[in-house]
Amino acid sequence: MEDLQLLATSIIDIFLHLDQHLVAWAQWMGPWLYLLLFAVVFAETGLVVTPFLPGDSLLFAVGALTAAEGSPIHLGTVIILLVVAGVLGDACNYAIGHYIGPRIFTRDSSIWLNRKHLVRAQSFYDKYGGKAIVFARFVPIVRTFAPFVAGIGKMSYRRFAFFNIAGAIAWVVLFSVAGAMFGNIPVVKKNFQYVIFGIIFVSILPGFIEFARARREARALKGSAIVPQTPDVPDEPAGTS
Repeated sequence: MEDLQLLATSIIDIFLHLDQHLVAWAQWMGPWLYLLLFAVVFAETGLVVTPFLPGDSLLFAVGALTAAEGSPIHLGTVIILLVVAGVLGDACNYAIGHYIGPRIFTRDSSIWLNRKHLVRAQSFYDKYGGKAIVFARFVPIVRTFAPFVAGIGKMSYRRFAFFNIAGAIAWVVLFSVAGAMFGNIPVVKKNFQYVIFGIIFVSILPGFIEFARARREARALKGSAIVPQTPDVPDEPAGTS
């Protein structure tokens, strides 16, 4: 039990102080940090069992690291590498959905292979179609399951690949360049954990808005379905008392 608590504490600390840990890893690993970043982004986008890995916050922190003096990694190389990782990750996820389908999502109690995650991604995909692959890049959890759902839906791979590449480029460039531009501003570095919370909040806000809208529509439909209908009463014939 203590080991699990220690592990959980370590994971939380990494999330909250991702910039500091990246600096330490860069000093220890040097250029091999590229491989670690590639693996994390690939797993976060390509494996349905790892939606908990950092995505947006990692890209921002990596961008900030590339702009730091003496950094062993470079922004251009990071962008190219992580775009490739994101594209390959989504392609892998699409293949898993295409060949395995919903058979692995059978329980509502599972933490990672939860059928509710699949339903949420499916509704997102139904609303936005192919553009969901692009939009999902910016929504945690949904980002992991959208390509899986596209594979289940038998979306043609050529069409999927177009949105996959466009989404990966937009996602990686936006967050990594933002990190390079703003990540080393003193007030940002001093309050980096709050910046991470802000990124996460902005990322999941569209999902909450969509959820609230869907709940309102469901309540409205339910209410309209149970409104009692007043039966027609025939008029009383004239002259009767």
